[in-house]
Amino acid sequence: MTDKSNLPCPYVSCGSSDAFSYNSNGYGKCHSCGTNYPSRQKTFDWAGEKYPTIEKEGYSFTPKSMKEILLDAIEPSTPQTPTDGKYEGMRGISEGVMSEYNVLTYSDRQEYIYPSGGIKVRTLPDKGFFAKSGFKSDELFGMNLFTAGCSKVITITEGELDAMSVFQVIQSKFTNPVVSLPSATPSKKLWENCAEWLNSFDKIILSVDNDDAGNALADNISKLFPNKVYRVDHRPFKDANEFLQAGKAEDFKQAWWNARKYTPENVMNSTQDFLSLYKDTPEHQYIPTGIQALDDKILGLMQGHFTVIKAPTGIGKTEIMRYLEYNMLQREVPIAAWHLEETKLRSLLGLVSYECNDNLTRRDLIDDKGAEDQVVDAISKLTKDENFYQFYLSDGQGADDLIDQIRYFSVACGVKFVFFEPIQDVLVGTSDDSKEQMLADLSVRLSKLSAELNVGIVTIAHTNDDGQMKYCRMIGQRASVIIDLKRDKDADDLKERNTTYLSIEKNRPCSEEGNAGMMRFNTETFTLSEVI
Repeated sequence: MTDKSNLPCPYVSCGSSDAFSYNSNGYGKCHSCGTNYPSRQKTFDWAGEKYPTIEKEGYSFTPKSMKEILLDAIEPSTPQTPTDGKYEGMRGISEGVMSEYNVLTYSDRQEYIYPSGGIKVRTLPDKGFFAKSGFKSDELFGMNLFTAGCSKVITITEGELDAMSVFQVIQSKFTNPVVSLPSATPSKKLWENCAEWLNSFDKIILSVDNDDAGNALADNISKLFPNKVYRVDHRPFKDANEFLQAGKAEDFKQAWWNARKYTPENVMNSTQDFLSLYKDTPEHQYIPTGIQALDDKILGLMQGHFTVIKAPTGIGKTEIMRYLEYNMLQREVPIAAWHLEETKLRSLLGLVSYECNDNLTRRDLIDDKGAEDQVVDAISKLTKDENFYQFYLSDGQGADDLIDQIRYFSVACGVKFVFFEPIQDVLVGTSDDSKEQMLADLSVRLSKLSAELNVGIVTIAHTNDDGQMKYCRMIGQRASVIIDLKRDKDADDLKERNTTYLSIEKNRPCSEEGNAGMMRFNTETFTLSEVI
């Protein structure tokens, strides 16, 4: 049974002022950050002084001190003097509004009386909370002051002081009901009790904090009362009371009148939402691949899209990808690359070979050709603007780590394209039975991530003998572009054996499909070039 609720969270990283509660056994939980109390995994600043500790997981106490702490937690240590209560203005809120909401101020506390008579007590000056007189967190503060449907509009806040602040600011000749939630994490029972009353109003305006808890609250309410929820933009302040204390009541009133219809974060509904989508979405930039016939079909590799190069083993997929990487670097486009089937040095020397137009893929070749200085110069040129990031996944790392890497490169490094291969080997060590679902999940995440970050993601996929993606066909279904490669490895003619034919199997951005040219591998230079 909870003895105290609506308390500040003790964990520094959270910052909630009213989402923490605990019971008489000394166990607590923050309903904003979800952290249990006490916790060995989390650090806190003043919790040891403010809240009880218990003999668990390394925590200890003396029976006497524990008893004293618990008693102090359940009943305030400062004496209550019921005779000095008065409707006293506080934090910009007038005496009249305090009286309207029947909020009494004492020397050591404020008392907020809820509709059923329970009292939520705010201690002064430390701003702690405790409950008395059978307080229950399943009703709205101030709800008893307004009859159902008395106005077209009802305003809901996260705190009692904010409710009174809003009421004071927007008062007019019309009835403007304003109520407060008992906490930022209202119970299911509260919504069951209040749903009919709230539904009697045409419009519900939310005046809640612009933080994770406030956003989650807005999402929940918008789902409970679809198409009638609006939200006040508090910026630059935290809540309504801060407007009032700053002397910006008129600014809040304007923000209240301008409250926009709220939809969950992943839903767009208003004209403004769609105009913002049109105006604010970054342009998906096409970067030519350097292969003319391919560019004629797909215009180039495109940011914000997931591209798959597919072929059976030994066709030359890696070399095609390396050609694309080198072309990007020549155009000074920041990229990140990972070739799982090569060493990091081999991947680097593959790019050096393109820069020098010579096979410098091994140290013995470099030594034999006396090309050490040439290689050093090429590496310096390829990496001089820090546009090239080479990465890899360690043993034990998998899909989640790959997603994190891509996000890092895009957000922190400004990378425009990420190349990695092969996608099936990201899940090395996974059984064949589970690979299909895991690869399907990874493909969905990659396609969403590319759009979210406006980064181009290019991978290689091995195929079976029938030309389908190995282990998982979903890889191709989630790709925006699929480039299919074919090569006759057994051809009698040497040139034909070294010629790879490109075909566009899927082209969602441009629709053009079919033949996309051919590339020939030069065994002397270890590089590809387009056959015109």
